[in-house]
Amino acid sequence: MFTDRQGIVVWLYSLKHAKSLRRFGNVLYVSRKSKYVLLYCNQSDSEFVMEKLSTYSYVKKVAPSYKPFLNTQFENSKPDKAKEYDYKMGI
Repeated sequence: MFTDRQGIVVWLYSLKHAKSLRRFGNVLYVSRKSKYVLLYCNQSDSEFVMEKLSTYSYVKKVAPSYKPFLNTQFENSKPDKAKEYDYKMGI
């Protein structure tokens, strides 16, 4: 039912064309100051979308998000004894 998604960061020369990027996926965030757009698309289509976006003249740079490929299962996540004592004291 749920498909794997991947984020793509698209840096633009001008934000005038940011609205036209909605046809490639879901636009999650538009930064007006840094002039980039964060959009999500299907992971299987991400390579095609990145190649297609890089051909447009208003796109400065395209980069994928590596979050789906990172391991989020941490093995030694035991807190430090000193911090544990501070938390119990309410400091």
